[in-house]
Amino acid sequence: MEPLKHECGVAMIRLLKPLRYYKEKYGTWLYGLNKLYLLMEKQHNRGQEGAGLACVKMNACAGEEYMFRERALGSNAIAEIFQAAQQACLNQGNELLEEESMPFIGELYMGHLRYSTTGKSGLTYVHPFMRRNNWRAKNLCLCGNFNLTNVDEIFADITSKGQHPRIYSDTYIMLEMMGHRLDRESERLFKEAQDKHLEGTEITRYIEENINICNVLRTSTPSFDGGYVLCGITGSGEMFSIRDPWGIRTAFWYKDDEVLVVASERPVIQTTFELEAHQINELQPGQALTVHQNGSIALTQILPAHELKACSFERIYFSRGSDQDIYRERKALGEQLTAQITEAVDGDVEHTVFSFIPNTAEVAFYGMLDGFKKQHNENKVNQLYALIQDHQPTKEELRSILHNYVRSEKVAIKDIKLRTFIAEGNSRNDLAAHVYDITYGSLTPYEDNLVIIDDSIVRGTTLRESILRILDRLHPKKIVLVSSCPQVRYPDYYGIDMPHMEEFIAFRAAIELHIERGSWQTISNVYKKCIAQSALPAAEMRNFVTEIYAPFTPEEISTKIVEMLRPKNMTTPIQIVYQSLEGLHRACPHHPGDWYFSGNYPTPGGVKMINKAFIDYYESIH
Repeated sequence: MEPLKHECGVAMIRLLKPLRYYKEKYGTWLYGLNKLYLLMEKQHNRGQEGAGLACVKMNACAGEEYMFRERALGSNAIAEIFQAAQQACLNQGNELLEEESMPFIGELYMGHLRYSTTGKSGLTYVHPFMRRNNWRAKNLCLCGNFNLTNVDEIFADITSKGQHPRIYSDTYIMLEMMGHRLDRESERLFKEAQDKHLEGTEITRYIEENINICNVLRTSTPSFDGGYVLCGITGSGEMFSIRDPWGIRTAFWYKDDEVLVVASERPVIQTTFELEAHQINELQPGQALTVHQNGSIALTQILPAHELKACSFERIYFSRGSDQDIYRERKALGEQLTAQITEAVDGDVEHTVFSFIPNTAEVAFYGMLDGFKKQHNENKVNQLYALIQDHQPTKEELRSILHNYVRSEKVAIKDIKLRTFIAEGNSRNDLAAHVYDITYGSLTPYEDNLVIIDDSIVRGTTLRESILRILDRLHPKKIVLVSSCPQVRYPDYYGIDMPHMEEFIAFRAAIELHIERGSWQTISNVYKKCIAQSALPAAEMRNFVTEIYAPFTPEEISTKIVEMLRPKNMTTPIQIVYQSLEGLHRACPHHPGDWYFSGNYPTPGGVKMINKAFIDYYESIH
């Protein structure tokens, strides 16, 4: 209902044949650029605040540019950067120049789509970031899908060693850290070359041919706390992608004789290169995929893998539902709620209409329908069996059983996109109430229950201001809101734009319950515990915020959420059915990361951040 923003998506391509090969086989110098465009456009869901691309031409002569970059802001950024890149490849007659003269025709490509989780905006913060140097091997271009929780500590460390970063952001600081280690690797090889009595361009060639990018990664990444897939290319033709040791963020790759490809999602590679799912590999936690200047490819364990905590929200919401495993998992999330929903409508499935909130809940909706169809068919079997045990049934008796079916309708329609230039609060609220519309006549007033599923209920604002109001116009007997994921109780600090503590409807409901029951002291005690450990190292901290929820059952919090979200003058009964944590893990067994639901943060930095978030909340209300 309220769109969450995932920080970003990545795409990389390494052409493994000479550039002329692609021109002769595919009829264009733009083969690599066009494939990068498809990889990025197919991941448009992952970032609509900005986009960027970079390219390295490995055979450029001295005095010619060999590292190119384009970046743009806005929802149309992908089209803008590729239009600019392609325009640069044209001569005045609008025909393609020869390969040697085209600026964005090279062997290495990198693309990035951005959502900000830090509130920092503007072209300065759009990836890829670039670090330039007259030595090709020391040029570094970096992008990633990540959020670090220990930027302050890393910044303090690198400044204490004499560095002076120009921008305070995790991407830029990572660029400087890795760039510094790349410099050291080049200098190590420079000394080796001198020891071998090489001179001039022989030294340059020796450095470029012997760079070990894994040395750079081993000496820079151990201090990173957070979820990340980090991608980089160097001016001399090295390429790498590394995944965090908890496996929080995802990356997939494919290789054949012509290309090596990396992307944030598997079906993106499948569609772009017409592949089957089994042909594509997943980058493992702590693992780096590297491509040497000569085209040799290696998988190296850079960091020890920790307990797997792959992000479950990738499966519930962010990734494209066209992935065969994600599609199956989202259907399972809906289907396994059948019993809870049946109880919520008092078993009266015959007088219940099932629907969904467009658009990301659609697959879970199909799963929910499957669950009720199976239940309904089993009921029919039992009725028929009982009937034939009693007497020879008539056609009318058989029809009365067989004509019962699970009723589904497209009740809610996403109608308009609220324009942000409407800044005045009342006007915005009035418009927000009309983002969704309904299909009139889709249920029988005062007789049919309405069950409507969404993938998540985070803030509840859209429910209160729009959806519940418009659904009430249909006059259902009862509205059952279904969330295919559990109650979102905690912020994410690994790359998802989730709000502060006080914006979570589940958190506000728990606070309200404490106030009603006179247990405000519990809130005060949690604050004191957070303050007491605020000076400790992150690794020694505990998440005491879980104690805010401990006294209440999920059902008690759900009931309070309904009270808080019910619009004034609305009398239709409402119930919320949430997925359980156990149900989530059954549906998504290979993505156990659930900290936004459970508070079990996989890294010390996550615990540190939730500690600070609760302190900030408590102090803001006192």
